[in-house]
Amino acid sequence: MKRLPIKPHVAVVILGVAIALFTLGSGTIPIFTQWHDESDISREVFVNIPDVLIVAFYTVIPIMIVYGAVLFSQRVRNWERGAPDDRRTTPKNVRRRLEDFRAGVWMQTLLRDPAAGIMHSLIYFSFLILLAVTTVLEIDHQLPEGAKFLHGNTYKAYAAVGDIAGALFLAGVVWAIVRRYVARPYRIRIKTKPEHAVILGVFLVIGVTGFTTEVFRIAEEGRQGFENWAVVSYPVSALFDDWASVGTAHQVSWVLHVLAFIAFLAILPTTMLRHMFTSPMNMYLRDRERPKGAMKAMPNLMETELESFGASQVADLTWKQLLDTDACTMCGRCTSVCPAHATGKPLDPREIVLKTGEVMAATGHPQVSPPIGVDAEITVDADSLFERITAEEVWSCTSCKACDEICPVNIEILDKILDMRRYLSLMESNFPTELGNAYRSMENSSNPWGMGQGERADWAKGLDGVAVVEPSDAFDHEYLYWVGCAGSFDDKNKKVTQAMAKLMQRAGIDFAILGPSELCTGDPARRSGNEYIFQMLAMQNIETLNGMGVKKIVTQCPHCFNTLMNEYPQLGGNYEVVHHSQFLEHLVADGALDLSGARLDERLVYHDSCYLGRHNDVYLAPRKVIGSLGGVEIVEAPRNGTKGMCCGAGGARMWMEESIGKQVNVERSQELIATGASRVATACPFCYIMIDDGVKGEGLDDDDVKVADISMHLLEALERGEAPVAVASAAPGPSASEDDGGAAPVEE
Repeated sequence: MKRLPIKPHVAVVILGVAIALFTLGSGTIPIFTQWHDESDISREVFVNIPDVLIVAFYTVIPIMIVYGAVLFSQRVRNWERGAPDDRRTTPKNVRRRLEDFRAGVWMQTLLRDPAAGIMHSLIYFSFLILLAVTTVLEIDHQLPEGAKFLHGNTYKAYAAVGDIAGALFLAGVVWAIVRRYVARPYRIRIKTKPEHAVILGVFLVIGVTGFTTEVFRIAEEGRQGFENWAVVSYPVSALFDDWASVGTAHQVSWVLHVLAFIAFLAILPTTMLRHMFTSPMNMYLRDRERPKGAMKAMPNLMETELESFGASQVADLTWKQLLDTDACTMCGRCTSVCPAHATGKPLDPREIVLKTGEVMAATGHPQVSPPIGVDAEITVDADSLFERITAEEVWSCTSCKACDEICPVNIEILDKILDMRRYLSLMESNFPTELGNAYRSMENSSNPWGMGQGERADWAKGLDGVAVVEPSDAFDHEYLYWVGCAGSFDDKNKKVTQAMAKLMQRAGIDFAILGPSELCTGDPARRSGNEYIFQMLAMQNIETLNGMGVKKIVTQCPHCFNTLMNEYPQLGGNYEVVHHSQFLEHLVADGALDLSGARLDERLVYHDSCYLGRHNDVYLAPRKVIGSLGGVEIVEAPRNGTKGMCCGAGGARMWMEESIGKQVNVERSQELIATGASRVATACPFCYIMIDDGVKGEGLDDDDVKVADISMHLLEALERGEAPVAVASAAPGPSASEDDGGAAPVEE
């Protein structure tokens, strides 16, 4: 924003003045031109409306447009307080920007909730059509006789479109009123404010008076036959055919319609209605240079001259993050999918956005209205995000990204939380005590488990052919198998590592491991805000990998996968990274792993990993791997895919106590058990630990519900399929005295 030739808030005022002058001109020009459409099938603009009301209309409306532009520019001025964020449109990203904008305005995300999506679509699209109908009428009003087009069949179609759009608009508004004040779903009920009644009331009056004005006009003009294309207004106008006061009723209805529109212009910049402009802007600006799963890069903390890190004040956030607060529609979809909120934690993602906006609004120059009305006793005394947001809210987040994924207008909520974590961790040392233990372990032992690095390759004891390479040697294998801390030190996940190594050996893959030279990628440190420890670990790993010449990496941990692929490039580490679910999918598809005899005659449910799914859009690979087994019946949990429920361990929550509300992993485990599956498949070491603990906590053991990584299920199915063959080949041949000469049956 600061590089633009003209400040955005000034551009808003200029645009508003231009629109106001155009509106004024559209009312002034016809006074002098006196161009009229003489066609028998047409309509006269402002028929039966006194000149004084027309003059008032073209005086007040331009003033309101300028007024709205000035108020909106003040909000834009608040965004300008934010730090830089490169969201320029370039030849490289313009296509993605247009696709994001199209997906947003076509409400693809909103329609995930069909009821709310259809209701909002009725209002939104109908409003746009009605706006276009009014604009077309005004354009035709300006044209000379020979250029006018709104007559004949064109007018008939115009009348039909206007009436149908008006009916749909009213249906949507009534639906919205019933939904908010009668049905009252939780996420809407908890945030309903008086301004919602004002907005819906104004819309209702606009819709009703739009029809009554049209009805009275048609009746006052004698119900001409061609007006029957006004499919709603024309039939209703018959009720007023002989009413002596219909002309006066038409004028009164027109005035009420205009007053409702003026009210709309008045509340547009000062209420949540502003999202009519800000939300499409936010949709268009979604694309960014860093990958979806990457956090914002920070300068080298050992060299930088910065004195403060993370976000504690409005100016610490980027201008795009501040625009987010005014783009929010307060729909509460983020609230409805947040695992922390669902299990009684202090966090509500919507409140993070709204509270940020409250601080921005209260500390701006000039001050503006908050994103939505707040109680009078709530005050903001300083330009600090923590005036309204508590540390408990920030630390409750599992960084699952469900809030970002579900948001219909592409608000980046997680970035704000992680930026605040950076401030709390680096500047205030305000983090949960148990997280401090993980920090010390990462600093001293290079892993959050606090285990000795010499034990990293212990899982490979007893396995032949697993090469452990030295960082001083050139890497002469095709793949580096990045085991990760959990796969190296956690007893459950050591089995995953062993299974994956056996599968790669079966497929003839040339791989090696770093063993003691592999350090934690730093994901837990970065997601909990400790950028210093992250950079310390990442730089050492990058130095090792670059020095050896590593090009291709396979890892079973989505957190390692995300960090190595999306965040190490920020520090000079560029590798071809593949998650083990993708790698196994490739091996199965290419026939390197022969699954012709592999069977699992059981019911299985797959649990989506947040860092594999929502952070990196890998949903099908693990399902295809499991689905390639014979006999398996795959079922889905109610929350799956983009709506998948977090296990509760992301965002370094793995190393924090969960003492408030219900445990997230228990909530998710109960949901998975309820599917009736006898097996649960995971594709993340954290998910494996959390879900297995949750299932065991429900009193179920492996004989009831077996939780395991996809690689373990796959290897077990392969070995089961091979067992009968092995037994048959070892059995003695049939006795010469057997009459049937056949082989003895073999029990599996």
